[in-house]
Amino acid sequence: MICRQGNVTFFSYTAVENIEAVNNQVVSVADLGSGEIAVQMLMRAFVFKKALMEEHFNESYVESDIFPKLTFTGNIEDFINNRPSSGESRMIRGLMDFHGVQKQVLVKTKIEMQDAKLVLSGNFNVLIDDFDIKVPALLVPNISKEIQITYRFEYEVYED
Repeated sequence: MICRQGNVTFFSYTAVENIEAVNNQVVSVADLGSGEIAVQMLMRAFVFKKALMEEHFNESYVESDIFPKLTFTGNIEDFINNRPSSGESRMIRGLMDFHGVQKQVLVKTKIEMQDAKLVLSGNFNVLIDDFDIKVPALLVPNISKEIQITYRFEYEVYED
């Protein structure tokens, strides 16, 4: 199954101004038989409310020209059948490759069936230090070290 327009949002609370961005161009592939999942997104596809925030994000923090995308490959744990019950929660364990750093992550996901689509959604937190993101010393008090990530992927379900 494929999701061509997944949604990923990140949110960072700061004392000066909260930072939020949305990426609606996330691609994900999932195999209902095995529980395998892969996700890929371009970092420049994140849209901010302020152009200056978007510029700083791409140039100073995630260095989108050097590290243009984030990828994730993993497995939905305890995924035994290819027709999950709606409302189930499962853990996804896998490898996130972001900003030149590969890190094992464990993410809780909600699994639902909505209008003949399999929907995976959830949220988790990421520490910027885990992915070697440098913050200029002058800005350290104004940038949160923990970023909240929210995601939603809708996959078309095809009957065999």
